[in-house]
Amino acid sequence: MFNWLQNLPLLLPWLVILPLVWALLSLALGTHCRHWLAGLAIAALMLVNLGLVGQWLLEGDLTYALGGWEAPLGIQLRLDGLALALVGVTSLVITACALHASTYLDDYPRAQQYFWPLLAFIWASLNVIWLSADLFNLYVGLELLGLSAVGLVALTGQAEALGAALRYLYAALLGSLAYLLGVALIYSGYGQLDLLALAPLLQSDASTRLALALMTLGLLLKTAIFPLHSWLPPAHGKALPPVSALLSALVVKASFYILARLWLQTGTQVVVPSAAQMLGVLGAGAVFWGGWMAWRQNELKMLVAYSTVAQLGYLMLIFPLAVGVSPAAAQLAWEGGWLHLIAHALAKAAMFLAAGNLVLAMRRPDLQGLHGVGRFLPFSLLGFGLAGVSIMGLPPSGGFMAKWLLLQSALLSGQWWWLLVLVAGSALSALYIFKVYQQCYVDDTEVDSFRHPSLWMDVSSILLAILAVGLGIFSAWPQALLGSVFDGGAG
Repeated sequence: MFNWLQNLPLLLPWLVILPLVWALLSLALGTHCRHWLAGLAIAALMLVNLGLVGQWLLEGDLTYALGGWEAPLGIQLRLDGLALALVGVTSLVITACALHASTYLDDYPRAQQYFWPLLAFIWASLNVIWLSADLFNLYVGLELLGLSAVGLVALTGQAEALGAALRYLYAALLGSLAYLLGVALIYSGYGQLDLLALAPLLQSDASTRLALALMTLGLLLKTAIFPLHSWLPPAHGKALPPVSALLSALVVKASFYILARLWLQTGTQVVVPSAAQMLGVLGAGAVFWGGWMAWRQNELKMLVAYSTVAQLGYLMLIFPLAVGVSPAAAQLAWEGGWLHLIAHALAKAAMFLAAGNLVLAMRRPDLQGLHGVGRFLPFSLLGFGLAGVSIMGLPPSGGFMAKWLLLQSALLSGQWWWLLVLVAGSALSALYIFKVYQQCYVDDTEVDSFRHPSLWMDVSSILLAILAVGLGIFSAWPQALLGSVFDGGAG
């Protein structure tokens, strides 16, 4: 089926080149050309993604050395099953957010000038992170990603958005500094930064443990894992809806991706079960604190932002469930953790886009402003509700399948206490999601000023929500992709 792709050059570098060219052209051209340019760039990148799927199916894992220079002197890009899955999810989420923003930003002409180039830089930096095989290149990708994300948060120029962007900037820079110090220690000890080459070399000495601790601290701060999460709710809650969707679905996942690769594939000789259990405890704290704070919020987007804090906590369960356990339990944790990341990316992007539609229609950010909206916005509520099904972990959604795999891993490894976190976290999610719906169907006020979102704004949310639910039904191929990278776990 894909034999004709054998005659094409390797498409891997175009995942980075195309969005960078898009960003530069978008800065140079006028606003009236940016929508057309975005459409062409997105179409081209989607075609590259499809071509890479074919090349991966034909040849297996792909490697590309920039300029022909092999590691450790050159920069290498690697595409395995996990990276392929994340590249695909990134394309879907960014395409939906761009579709939503093409209409939503009509009210923000100043924001349009910078949204599209920053969106392209976000896409380029995410692809750099998914594909990079070198600790320093990952740092470069993190820096470009963080600065672009901060710019997107500050787009409106409002005081709350600027304050949130500044806090985000401080957190991003501090996290990058800690990570870079760890990278410097690794290089000084081993003279090597390539992840695959480092894996058999790392020793459990004081310098290596300190380097791993510094990198872990920096990446936890960038991922906004409890209790290092305080910058996230205002940044996500006060940004424009398509920006919030990007940040929650993709940006905070990039640093977790590096952390998981570092712990579970490269640093298997260094990590110990007690440290992995500590990361799990932080994840449990995030699930409970984020869920509780989400239920207490009075603003819709802040509720969804705190939900992100909670949902990120589930990702941390991959560490105690994959370190120091049997290979079967570790594989279940590996597949469940990454499947949760993908399901959350799709569902939370859909939820933020739908929340933006609701706030736009009712012209009020608070939950009381949603009274009576059930009569006017069935499609926005449909997108929010379908996304909520996955966030709550209800069958047959992707969120359910991910939690089911984590639950099986917990039982197989004898760590029953993580089962309580999974069940209680889902119950908390149900509380704050049903709280939103309760407000939407209170019909005690007359709606004097109502603005219906465009069709494309509803479509972008509903499509992502359907994908989040469908991920659970058709999870076999994503699980096969994710499982193809698993190498037995750490410890």
